[in-house]
Amino acid sequence: MTAAAVPQPRWITETGPDHSQWYIERFRQMAADGNDLGGEARFIDAMLPRRGARVLDAGCGPGRVSGYLHAAGHQVVGVDVDPELIAAAEQDHPGPTYYVADLATFDLSGSEDRFDGAVLAGNVMVFLGPDTEADVLRRVAAHVVPQGFIAVGFHTNRHLSLEQFDKAVVAAGLQLEYRFATWHVHALTDDSDFAVSVLRHAD
Repeated sequence: MTAAAVPQPRWITETGPDHSQWYIERFRQMAADGNDLGGEARFIDAMLPRRGARVLDAGCGPGRVSGYLHAAGHQVVGVDVDPELIAAAEQDHPGPTYYVADLATFDLSGSEDRFDGAVLAGNVMVFLGPDTEADVLRRVAAHVVPQGFIAVGFHTNRHLSLEQFDKAVVAAGLQLEYRFATWHVHALTDDSDFAVSVLRHAD
């Protein structure tokens, strides 16, 4: 699939013109209200060396995961297709390096070392362009060291089922290592409508 043929992310095609600002303000208000917004980042931090690891926040949005991991002492790069979200990330969570780019085609290899781990949180997989899931996982995997990991969390009842996701995982040259129902490591059951998957490069 060439860059010109890649479908636009659903974040662009299926949300209104005010959605990005609504999303930004929603999380600002949740933070102001004292809500715990660090679950995903704590999960990632637990899998990394204690300080100085390189982390890719793919679909970083307004930067809450990137900001937490940066504060924990890691080198963080955030990538998102939405320039409004990137601007909010730079304002609210300075420190990480942020880029505006489509996850299906982004390439940081010319200027960056590869990452120890990567995270796709906040339903990133649900808002990708149709049928680009394997492309996105492949691009993310290309930026992660051979022994590194990719952690992905999304609601499985919105556009993408676990069966479809698992096919994309295999197509991207990855394999499933662990799977949970939440970022707090609850067990996955038949009633779960959210899944967190830890992926590695296939042998």
